[in-house]
Amino acid sequence: MAGATGTGKTVTLQILAEGFSAAGVPVFCADVKGDLSGISQAGDREHKLHPKLIERAETIGFDGYGYAATPSVFWDMFGEKGHPVRTTITEMGPLLLSRLMDLTAVQEGVLTIAFEYADDQGLLLLDLEDLRKLLAYMGDKTVRDGIRREYGNVSTASLGAVQRGLLMLEREGAELFFGEPALKLKDMMRRTRDGRGIVNVLDATRLINSPKLYSTFLLWLLSELFEELPEVGDPDKPEFVFFFDEAHLLFDDAPDILVEKVEQVVRLIRSKGVGVYFVTQNPRDLPDSVLAQLGNRIQHALRAYTPRERKGVRAAAESFRPNPDFETEAVITDLGVGEALVSTLDEDGAPSMVQRTLIRPPSSRLGPATDTEREAVLADSPVRGIYDEADNRVSAYEKLLEREEEAARAAEKAAAAQERAQREPENSRKRRRSTGGGLPDWIDKRLIRDVTRYVLRGILGGRRR
Repeated sequence: MAGATGTGKTVTLQILAEGFSAAGVPVFCADVKGDLSGISQAGDREHKLHPKLIERAETIGFDGYGYAATPSVFWDMFGEKGHPVRTTITEMGPLLLSRLMDLTAVQEGVLTIAFEYADDQGLLLLDLEDLRKLLAYMGDKTVRDGIRREYGNVSTASLGAVQRGLLMLEREGAELFFGEPALKLKDMMRRTRDGRGIVNVLDATRLINSPKLYSTFLLWLLSELFEELPEVGDPDKPEFVFFFDEAHLLFDDAPDILVEKVEQVVRLIRSKGVGVYFVTQNPRDLPDSVLAQLGNRIQHALRAYTPRERKGVRAAAESFRPNPDFETEAVITDLGVGEALVSTLDEDGAPSMVQRTLIRPPSSRLGPATDTEREAVLADSPVRGIYDEADNRVSAYEKLLEREEEAARAAEKAAAAQERAQREPENSRKRRRSTGGGLPDWIDKRLIRDVTRYVLRGILGGRRR
């Protein structure tokens, strides 16, 4: 789904989410601007757009049009406008963490070694505190020498670079994302008692200010769906639908290995019953290898004021199967708000001929939910109380701290033993001096001289004073 700002992409996303929900398909979508939260509320007849919506419904022959709320659950990585979303360091893995921290290939290798070492040592990496403690522990020369012999070289410079990357993640608020209880996919793939799919709305109004964290989180979620869900072949309808808004952020400065991973997931995840929609301004924002895997295309209007923009319009037009009734490239710049070029896969799996389409009006609210309405949705949420409070069980931090304390106690005992060993020869010499036939040390030597002189004078007849 593509189109310039203000051409109706968010409303189209909202309408698709409503349709999937009504068909019993759970949905996940990110609310970047804050207005998608209105999907949880019924439309308002007093809304200023109400007459235009009714007119659009009549124009396209939408006889059953009416207002209705869509069952929704609000999520927020920061826990401010929805249930907190968390995962563990281990589940995120070294590849995605390396992208988050902009690590080099060498630094990524060090991080991978840290994960392997933690796994072999039975150390749980749940949050940033665990990973920070592990890296500091690996900086000890004795530990580092042992790691080098078994896993490979780990330099202090690379460890320092990874630690600085963790510091940057903390400043972006990532410490709230890593921890427990970790998100369980089954809690996003819920349905209501009447069979409608739940629409999971991630509030990304603050998260979007950290684009690397935003895109990496969504890629992690997509990867978890790919890895955890069973093969279902080619079902009549999806088990889950995933909307990736601002999708260009995923591919900005992404290494080849990450693009290959995305391509693999997009190519194979359909067999897991998951539909993926990338939402961006221009199809050129996506790599050709990924774009080629996408079967359904919704193209809103594009601007063409500069040579680069005209080139983008031409590329978007060439991605559609031509329609002899109109010139696709000309129509793309002429589309109105709420109007789009649409192409889907036909029964044979081939792209259908592109059609110029009016988008139906939404049944839910156009605009954001109020704070009071959001609180009411959270209070009635099926996952209320599951993720709201963080857990902090024993993990790598506590175990490594215990090891350090044991090592400190052992070092203290060794130092005391060495000190006793050094004092032992000195005490032996003192004992030998005090028992070697001489006079005790407490007798004053001047007193001895005076007594000796007195006795000799008495014997020799000297005068006494």
